[in-house]
Amino acid sequence: MKNLYVLFYLVMTLSSFSQNIKGKVFDKDKIPLSGVNIYYKGTTISTVSDENGFFSLNYVPKANTILVISFMGFQTQYFTGFDVNKDLNIKLSPSENTLKEVVVSRKDQFSRKQKLKIFREQFLGQTPNGKVALIENEEDIYFKYDKKNFVLKAFSDKPLIIISPSLGYKIYYELESFEVTFSKLSVYADDAVLSFYKGLSRFEEINNTSEILIHREKAYQGSQIHFFSNMANNIWSKKQFLLSNNEQPMSSNNCFKIYKEEDFIKVEVIKQSEKNKSTKFIASYDILFHQKEESNVIFETSSFTIDRYGNNSNIENIIFSGKISEEKMGDMLPFNYMSVPEKLLQ
Repeated sequence: MKNLYVLFYLVMTLSSFSQNIKGKVFDKDKIPLSGVNIYYKGTTISTVSDENGFFSLNYVPKANTILVISFMGFQTQYFTGFDVNKDLNIKLSPSENTLKEVVVSRKDQFSRKQKLKIFREQFLGQTPNGKVALIENEEDIYFKYDKKNFVLKAFSDKPLIIISPSLGYKIYYELESFEVTFSKLSVYADDAVLSFYKGLSRFEEINNTSEILIHREKAYQGSQIHFFSNMANNIWSKKQFLLSNNEQPMSSNNCFKIYKEEDFIKVEVIKQSEKNKSTKFIASYDILFHQKEESNVIFETSSFTIDRYGNNSNIENIIFSGKISEEKMGDMLPFNYMSVPEKLLQ
């Protein structure tokens, strides 16, 4: 099909003018705080407060992401749904105590080296990008093992500093939670049955050579962000994503209802047949990307929204397994990553 381009950005009406979020950050004594990080979660859109505590940041209207205010030694604050026409006056409170003081350390038979190994595998991933990624401050990670439930938990008082050399990013990650559940008393990957992590990420570009840009594009292809962007644009094909259920091809029109709003896309998930009435999920589909990469997605929510970056509002209720789930922090791109047009579809 000539002259047909697949674009990463969503088909939607965007604001034709630029606005900035402005504000001031200070402590409980109203003393201005300089060097405070203000950023949109999961993006490269960030700034720091000046010597007077003032900041200005590009406004992203109705994006499904959180404005984060983070400063070492103070409690992180989060903002959504604020009025861009009003300055933000942000008071940060000191951190009362560290996580390390709260977590009770108990000796177990597993060494720190073993725990760090499984942490890297489950957090950075085992893909080519994940294997070369590294955490600069691994000494700030500490662990707790729940022997009764075979669960390894990881904590950090400080943001993890992740270097992704193949994608050209430095990522600052505030780890909120990390758990790996094993089938028995173990810390080995073969015994891991479930892993989960959650946190706040801020991206800085450290390299953008042509080789890096190619790696980013490859990481984007077939990723979660790519999947949701295509869903919003209603792009489904053999060279993109295809859906099926019990090996039967599915038309997206029978799976989702798409509504285009001014600054985002609303998706309603059509509930599957009544035989799934006793199940927790709304719908479940197998995904095939480019006729070779197999994944599965389970929707535990009946509706969600997708913003201009392919970021959705209910990611905790949308569960992936298979190829897509193999991509962890080592393959992550910022939500505001913009893909170049793909080659003409043949």
